[in-house]
Amino acid sequence: MKKFVLAIAMMATAGGAQAQPRPFTPAMPCGQARQIVFANGAAVLSTGTYTYDRYVRDRSFCEINEYVEPAWVPTRDTPQCPIGYRCRSGRPFPFDD
Repeated sequence: MKKFVLAIAMMATAGGAQAQPRPFTPAMPCGQARQIVFANGAAVLSTGTYTYDRYVRDRSFCEINEYVEPAWVPTRDTPQCPIGYRCRSGRPFPFDD
């Protein structure tokens, strides 16, 4: 019985959730970074040592009260790779009140 309990405990710790590193855009080519977003629809990408954001393929990956804003990230082969969009809340552009 002890072996059974030990085996169950080992499987539980081995299958536990582990943090996965975010893709680091400065280390990859622009096409690869774009493919991550377009293939998944949305992805959280690191754009620097301490910076990251969520990027989306289109507005369908945003909340109903959000709009999309074009986004560019640094990649290995270009300083401003058009990655897709960011979801933003509020008004998409200033209105005259």
